[in-house]
Amino acid sequence: MFDFGNSNNGQKEAISSANGPVLITAGPGTGKTYTLVQRAIYLIEECGVQPEHLFIATFTEKAAKELITRITNELARCNITANVNEMYVGTFHSLCLRILKENLEYTRLKKNYHLLDAFDQKYTVFQNIYQFRNIPNVDAVLPDSGAWKQSEAICGYVNNLSEELVSPDDLERDVDPAISAMGTILRTYQKLLNDNNLMDFSSIQVETYRLLTEHSEILEELQRKITHLMVDEYQDTNYIQEQLVFLLAGKKKNICVVGDDDQGLYRFRGATIRNILEFPQKFNAGECKVVPLVVNYRSNTDIVDFYNTWMATTEGAKFKFQWGEFRYNKKIVAHTQVKLSSPAVVKLSGVDDEDEWHENILKFIHRLKDSGKLTDYNQIAFLFSSVKHPKVKALADFLEKNQINVYSPRSDMFFERYEVRLTLGCLMLMFPRYVQGLENGDYSTLRPEHITYYRQCIMLANEHLLKPENKSLLRWIRQTGRIHVGLQGTTDYAYSGLLYQLFEYQPFQGMLDTDLNVGVVDIRPSRNLAKLSQIIGKFEYLHRVDTLNGKYININTEKFFNLYIRLLYDGGITEYEDDSEYAPSGCVSFLTIHQSKGMEFPIVVVDSLSNVPRTRNNDLMLQIEARYFKRPAFEPYDQTKYFDFWRLYYTAFSRAQDLLILTCDEDKRTPSNYFRELSEHFQHPRRKNPTRSTRWNGRDSGRCQSIQCCFGRYYHPDNFPCTV
Repeated sequence: MFDFGNSNNGQKEAISSANGPVLITAGPGTGKTYTLVQRAIYLIEECGVQPEHLFIATFTEKAAKELITRITNELARCNITANVNEMYVGTFHSLCLRILKENLEYTRLKKNYHLLDAFDQKYTVFQNIYQFRNIPNVDAVLPDSGAWKQSEAICGYVNNLSEELVSPDDLERDVDPAISAMGTILRTYQKLLNDNNLMDFSSIQVETYRLLTEHSEILEELQRKITHLMVDEYQDTNYIQEQLVFLLAGKKKNICVVGDDDQGLYRFRGATIRNILEFPQKFNAGECKVVPLVVNYRSNTDIVDFYNTWMATTEGAKFKFQWGEFRYNKKIVAHTQVKLSSPAVVKLSGVDDEDEWHENILKFIHRLKDSGKLTDYNQIAFLFSSVKHPKVKALADFLEKNQINVYSPRSDMFFERYEVRLTLGCLMLMFPRYVQGLENGDYSTLRPEHITYYRQCIMLANEHLLKPENKSLLRWIRQTGRIHVGLQGTTDYAYSGLLYQLFEYQPFQGMLDTDLNVGVVDIRPSRNLAKLSQIIGKFEYLHRVDTLNGKYININTEKFFNLYIRLLYDGGITEYEDDSEYAPSGCVSFLTIHQSKGMEFPIVVVDSLSNVPRTRNNDLMLQIEARYFKRPAFEPYDQTKYFDFWRLYYTAFSRAQDLLILTCDEDKRTPSNYFRELSEHFQHPRRKNPTRSTRWNGRDSGRCQSIQCCFGRYYHPDNFPCTV
């Protein structure tokens, strides 16, 4: 008899629904991962399914690792011997790569093919931009800007078209010159991949689809081997992923998909909410079992009530829309129905004064810390639509100046870190002719901000080298520079070789020798130096630089700093993220809302309240979608901006366990009307009726009277509740 443990009725039904199509709609905090793990154990223990017959697709590698670990632990607890490594568990991309590697001889790929990441893909197109610029009528497709912007646009187009399985032949035959040019762009790009034995993330899935549809014997073998499929985060899948799932399932139809349509955030990557909403319709009437999970084990009752109301509030003075058929009707219920004496959803802001806002946030954190309710700064997460915004960076700088460490790996601070600037400065000093050209203003491709940055790197390196304890490093850099100035033949090293020699000196050696068990702030320099090493190695691969040659040393060095590093500097680089510890001890987290998905924190502070719903449709792509996508548009174009906006902030609000703070530096446009609508329902303690003149700020104190769920109270940070 299977031990369901503490599973609730919905979870039990989801776990024990072993065969046939199953849709599990899982709201935030409803034990989705637990249910997936227990369902896998149920299939193995109760139904006799061998682990190697299971296919479990997740959204991230972190989620895949967590699933494998928890399944392994559960099997051990149940004394079941099974080889979990044989299971197909991973992201769609990693699972497709596994299938391709097992059948490489049936694909266009040769051994030692190269997989392009997002930057590699754009850089490869950039290096071959002339091929695309020569396409007739390409001006109707590409932006009238530089080669890099055009390369970014090309990659966005081809990724979207590839994942929708659009044929370049069909596009090229279109009478519309722009659509025809788009077809040639797609064909040119595909030829570029073929000629160079390359594959990008989108083409991983395309190649797998082609393999399965063109080689029936391979598909049939996989269908025999894989008896049960489970797909997590199904609301974020795209067309080709849906096709792959149904191909692999075959006639058995043992497909279990799990997701939350209210957390569909990745339309910009081609994901479509229709996959989860239309899933039951893919089968005969009544054949698909739908199991809703609505009991939230994460959040306080007030928080659950708040985000339920957020999703239900679809009409205000400045907006009106209806979910209709584009959302499963649901209401999440908190598992523990406990009302605290203090509200769990509150506001904190400054008024037209960024300094005041910063101080209020600092006081809030200190009050929680001093009360003893906050035992580690990692219990707090700040969520933003982007962590690259100057206001976000200013807040992070302010907190760090006040001894509160901030963990924000996606804030593009990589090139601002001391260890990166020092390394680049030392490397530049090894090429005196390059430094001379920089000082003379010879490099027209560099904008003033690039020149300023490089000069700052050189100044930092000089300051370091002039210290008495660094004489040996200074001597080596000078000697290396003289070699490069007079180089006639070829060295036995390239740029990465110089980097590794540099790492033998202090402070680099000390940074790299850091104990991996120390905090994230202490280990960051080591991780960043490792990342810089990868960046340089990638440059050498992309430009086929194995050694330094006297004939090409100046050209290649200029390419490295003035092209490659410049583009990375402009685009920004994320720092190291530890999948095993998404909230490092001793730091508050600054995360994007997208990045926070799947996470939870005792205290969540949501900013970016000036945002408004925005339409992001591309007219040309809309025409192509209408004519050449395999299925018609699903959600109405004029409504999608509202759908996406509400889903984004629903995801943000539902990360909080004990305390949800809405914060902003208030001005005429902040918060936007979409958040101000709710705040206008507050009643000022000295007013009998709420009015539009009630300020949205952190100073007044009042209760919400007329809306089912509310922000709670206005609080000055000196009187902030400690409800954690």
